[in-house]
Parts: sequence; C-alpha cells; structure tokens
Amino acid sequence: MAKPFFRLQKFLRRTQFLLFFLTAAYLMAGSLLLLQRSHLVIQQGTRGTSNIQVSPVSDMVIGVGILDTRAMQNPHLNSKLLVDMDVLHDPTSDQRYGPRWLMSRNSELRQLRRRWFHRFINEQEPMQAMGSKVMQHTGENKGTYVGCFSDDSREKTLKGAVFYDLRKMTVSHCQEACAERAYTYAGLEYGAECYCGNKLPVTIAKQEECNNECKGEKGSICGGVNRLSVYRVEELRAGAKRRRNVIYRGCFRAPENLTVTFPASLIQSNLTVEMCSEFCSKKEFPLAVIGGPECYCGYPTMHFTLHDSMDRLFCSRLQNVSSMAEVPREENYYHVYQTPVQDTRCTDRKFLTTKSKVFVALSSFPGAGNTWARHLIEHATGYYTGSYYFDGTLYNKGFKGEKDHWRSRRTICVKTHESGKREIEMFDSAILLIRNPYKSLMAEFNRKCAGHLGYATDRNWKSKEWPDFVNSYASWWASHVLDWLKYGKHLFVIHYEDLKQNLIPKLKEMVEFLNMTVTEDRLLCVENNRDGNFKRSGARQKDFEPFTQEMKDLINSYILTVDEALKRRNLTGLPREYVPR
Repeated sequence: MAKPFFRLQKFLRRTQFLLFFLTAAYLMAGSLLLLQRSHLVIQQGTRGTSNIQVSPVSDMVIGVGILDTRAMQNPHLNSKLLVDMDVLHDPTSDQRYGPRWLMSRNSELRQLRRRWFHRFINEQEPMQAMGSKVMQHTGENKGTYVGCFSDDSREKTLKGAVFYDLRKMTVSHCQEACAERAYTYAGLEYGAECYCGNKLPVTIAKQEECNNECKGEKGSICGGVNRLSVYRVEELRAGAKRRRNVIYRGCFRAPENLTVTFPASLIQSNLTVEMCSEFCSKKEFPLAVIGGPECYCGYPTMHFTLHDSMDRLFCSRLQNVSSMAEVPREENYYHVYQTPVQDTRCTDRKFLTTKSKVFVALSSFPGAGNTWARHLIEHATGYYTGSYYFDGTLYNKGFKGEKDHWRSRRTICVKTHESGKREIEMFDSAILLIRNPYKSLMAEFNRKCAGHLGYATDRNWKSKEWPDFVNSYASWWASHVLDWLKYGKHLFVIHYEDLKQNLIPKLKEMVEFLNMTVTEDRLLCVENNRDGNFKRSGARQKDFEPFTQEMKDLINSYILTVDEALKRRNLTGLPREYVPR
C-alpha cells in the first residue's frame, strides 16, 4: 500500500516542478520578446534624432501630467458652490475628478504621447557627408552662402535675434526673418534654429560638419551640432521695408555725457531717420538718437532710461539744423527711435546649474498673460521657465523649458493652469497671476479658435460656442483663484493690469520672490523687449458687444466672490475696472 502512494507522491512532485519550469520559461520568453521589440523601436527612434533631441523626447513620452493646452478639460462648476469653499472641494461634488473626466483625460494623454512619439521616431536618417550638397542648394535661396562655422556658446556673434521652428524651418525663412530685422548674416543650426547678426563667427568648421537637413525643406542644409550654416542676406535687404520695424519712442532730454552713454555716433549733414537707423542697426544697437546732424546709438541705461519723455516740440527745433554750431547749448533734446535690432543684453538664458530647492509655480487662468509673464521672468533672471504642459508653438519661439520635464527643477518656475488641492500642494510656493475675467475669457477664446496670435472670427463670437464657453470658463476663473488662495503654501499675488502699467517695480517684486537678483540695466533691457513674440497685433474692435447682460451678471458675481476671498487673506482686492459700468 505504501509503495503505490510513494509513486503517486513522486509523480506529483515531478509534475509540480515541471509546471513551475514551464511557467518560468514562458515568462522569460515573453520578457525577451518585449525587450527585443523595445530595442527595435528605440533604434528606429534614435536613428534620425540628434543628441539634443533625445533627452527631451524621453521626458515627454514617460512624463506624468504632460498635456497639450488645447486638450485641457473645462471644469463645469455650479456658481453656487463658489460661496462655500468646503463644498467647492468636496470630491463627490467636483465633476473634474469624476470617472468620465479621468477616462477622457487618460485617453488624451495616450493620444498626445503616441502622436509625439511617432513624430520623433520617424525622423529622417542622419545624412552623411552632406556638406558638398550645400552649395548645390544655395542657388535656390536669395542670400549668398558663406560657409560652415563653429558656434561658440560663450562668445556668440550671431546673437541679434534667435528663433526656432521644429517643423517648418527653411533657409529662406531664416534669411527673410534676419533681413526684416536689418541684419547682414543669417545662421542656421540643428536643422531648426535661426540666428541673426552683423558679424561672422570667428572659427571656420569643416564643410561636412554642417550635415543637418532643414526641418521644413528636404535637401537643404541647416547647420549641425554646434555648427552654423551662414548666409549673407544683403541681397534681401534692398527689397525689405527698412522702416517697417523702426518705432518712434519720443522726445527726450539727452544725458550729460553723450559719448559715454552712446558707444557709437555719426555726424552728417541732412541726416535722416533712415540713415541713422540703418547706421545703428549695422552696429547692432536697439536705439537710434537723432538731433540735427548728430546720430547716436546705444541702449536704455540708468543714465538714459526713456521713462521721462518730453513734448515733441522740444525736439522740433533741431530737425532743420545742419550744424551743431548753430544749436544753443541748452537745446539738448533728441528724437529717439527703436531700431529693428533686438536688445541682446537680456536675451541669454539657460537652465539652472543645480536643482532648485524651492518648487515654484507660475499659476494663472488661461488667457491671463502667463506666457507674457514667462517672457519677462526669463529675460530678467536669465533662466528658463518650465511648463506643466508641452506646447510646441511656445518652444519654437524660444521657450526651451517647454521640453524639459516639469518636475526636473531645472527651471526657475513652472507654468500651470491647474487647480485642486493635490495639484496645488505639489508646489512649495507660487506666483498667482490674475487678470480681468472679461479680458481673460476673450483672450482664451481667441487662442482656442485661432491660436496664440490669431483672432476669433465674428462667426465664432456669434455662435453657440461662445455662450457655452463663458458659462463653463467663467466659473473656472473664480475657482482657480479660490483654490490657490485656500491650498497655496506661499503665494505672491500679482494683477496683470498692475504688471502692465508698472512693469519695472512689479517685475522687481516677482524676481525678489524667486530669490534672484537682477541689474537695473537688465531690467531696462526687459522693458525695451517687453512684448516678446506672443503679442497679438493690436486690439480688434468689434461692432457688437460679445457679453450679454446675463453673461455680465454671472461674471460680476464671480468677481465679487474672488474680491472678498482676497481681502479675507489680507491681500489687495481686485481692481475696480474688473466690473464693467
């Protein structure tokens, strides 16, 4: 009896071992297959991507909470909930965190990551020995190809204007942009970056080292890794409107020592604005100062701030003077013009060398000027700002922090439109930017319909989409501020209107809140470049009122609620102009 039992026990043990072995073999085979497929995908992805692109892409693909700004959800909050803050944040009553919202958010995340992942893994094969093709394609461009140069990041010569375009950069596009700004040379790098200037780089590189194909033009060369394909664009300047970007700044009293304040000067009879502006542009100065036959070039400084303009009549008496000997000594007023050249004293930016110990948010409702505030902060501090989202349009305009993971702590602050306890408590402190809801709603509606710089059409404003947008987004404007007032750990509240009216003092306060120091000359440079690349050209006047009385009643109730909440925190209430009369 014992013998058959022993055989059965032995058989079961063998079977158990065999099952264990087969299971382990199955798991190992599956893992090897998965690794092999992953290896193939990575090879395909890195085959056409330069080193400078690989790291940001990996952050995008595996990042947590990275969203396209157009994919953000609209919180639909009942206006009655805004009165009671405890009810406002009750998870059972907040629809933003419901199952449907999470499913939609996760679906959009997957689609966004898949779209960006496939975009980069399908990059073209790296080109070999493309330098010889450069000269073959220069005939298609209006400028003259000069050569391949090394790009020294410490001593840039083509630094007058910089912009990026990861999808549509071409040689002609870069040349035309530099010609419009009155520059002589255009340099292209990494296949997507354009640099302008009036001086050639010092170090010549081998022709084959400029081997990156332009992102928007197959067969054309746009530099390489730390290599510039440089073109002379003088041929384009003859057809360009030279005075298109020359802006009159006003009449100002000249400083005591003109030669110290203004590094370059020209004295010529019958001097015109065009002559002085062109002279200063070639010298790469943003200001052209004209008085009679005298032309001076320079920057805004503490000795010449451009803050106290005079009546234009003070300068008119010098316009028809042919010799400074005819000018009385007390007549020291000059016309000042802004040349097409960019003030480069504050355009250099970089990532933080060491990770920031304080995680700072730059929070605002969409359409409240967050991008403009980032432009000011970056140019004042010299460090990039980050973003909770990824916006390729912003990256193309020079916001390189867009590609950096928002939790990297390599940026000075992080843009966010998020609200809610969990999202807010992730940050140690925050700059809370608030703008008039009427202006914010219109700006965000323009962006949703026509992009960052476009305008919604009359058809958009008169459609059913506009009232639906106001009903949902107006409550979000209020809940966003209330959430940050309740859960924000260390807040600095600033109103968009105050920043616009008193730029230098308010920007100083923002920089101090970020524990940074900045020179007065750099602040004046920021003021000289205050608009940045994302200012809509003028305000389009409508022949109708976009806000109905019902909309105004709704928005005004939210304004009063937010105003009371600010005052309860011993903060300055909302400006009176927020409520229309």
